[in-house]
Amino acid sequence: MNTVERLAQSDENANGVDGVSLQLVQKLTARGETFAAAESLTAGLLCATVASVPGASAVLRGGVVTYATDTKALLADVPKDVLATYGPVSELTARYMALGAANRAVADWGISLTGVAGPAMQDGHPVGEVWCGLKPPGALYLDGVTAVRLPVNGEGTRAEIRRQAVVLALELLMQKLDSE
Repeated sequence: MNTVERLAQSDENANGVDGVSLQLVQKLTARGETFAAAESLTAGLLCATVASVPGASAVLRGGVVTYATDTKALLADVPKDVLATYGPVSELTARYMALGAANRAVADWGISLTGVAGPAMQDGHPVGEVWCGLKPPGALYLDGVTAVRLPVNGEGTRAEIRRQAVVLALELLMQKLDSE
């Protein structure tokens, strides 16, 4: 039994290791797959959450924080014309971010988060609007990459919104893994 399996069966999981992160590490490890992330509103929280699980280094290739709009082009390969036309908070931007993260880190899966954590609207987007992009294995171009608007409650604090976004994104990735 490896460290991740032991942790899943022990009381240590109650001491701060997020359950969905643990499940994700277990599932990706069993499949021999990796992932990378591009994060905007969560500013690295998704990667930090997964990295808290022992054994995460087997599946987490890395991540980029693309908090400022221009860094989405610089670090996640979002075309500048997409950012100019659709903005940093959009389905298309999230799709490009996921693809860019996976390609740059040479990962099987790519995941991205972009949205508004508040406290005020941003460029017409309400607090709590969050897009999650997912790039599955084998998707070499944008065609195979999807994005969904996550059901984040915009009534929470910035910290609560960011945490909700991470948990929902990890759950979405788990659902995708379970459906394959």
